[in-house]
Amino acid sequence: MKHQIPKALIFSRLIIGFAIIAFSCFHIDNYEIVAITLLTIGLLTDIFDGIVARQLNISTQKLRRLDSTVDQVFFVSVAVATYIQCPDFFASNVLKLTLLIGVEALTYVVSFLKFRKEIATHSIGAKIWTLFLFATLIQIMMQCESTILFDICFWLGILTRLEIIAIILTLKEWTTDVPSFYHALQLRQGKNIKRHKMFNG
Repeated sequence: MKHQIPKALIFSRLIIGFAIIAFSCFHIDNYEIVAITLLTIGLLTDIFDGIVARQLNISTQKLRRLDSTVDQVFFVSVAVATYIQCPDFFASNVLKLTLLIGVEALTYVVSFLKFRKEIATHSIGAKIWTLFLFATLIQIMMQCESTILFDICFWLGILTRLEIIAIILTLKEWTTDVPSFYHALQLRQGKNIKRHKMFNG
């Protein structure tokens, strides 16, 4: 039963993401508080599903791929819900958002063209960007605007997506949990890399 905990944490993000969309569509009372609470719970499940899986020694490639895919669906769901609440913010930042989405999509295109699989690098840079994305979404939910924090999130998102593309192009074979481009170079040279047991192991 305990081996099902990581999967339960992963799939709970799907439920949370769809719930946030539903609450946004119905314009429930205190939506901001409810959405931010659910978003925070979703982020915590994202952090702990990998930690639990590694502690139980069941962190398989299949599980890591599932984690990456669900992460995408979760944050897209939150973005859709936020758009319903704050369409003016998205309209005024459409160029940056389109570019960011385009670069994100490009990482998947490159990965599928090279390895016929989706990305699951779980790089350190991507994890840091997720925290900034989390903070930015909270600010937008609360104020329907974000300037400095959104700009940081945008540029960090672009840079980390470009690093992921560089990692994919550098790797000789599809690999999960590559902390950085430097580690991808080491793997290409046939060297063993050091991964953090708790966060990238």
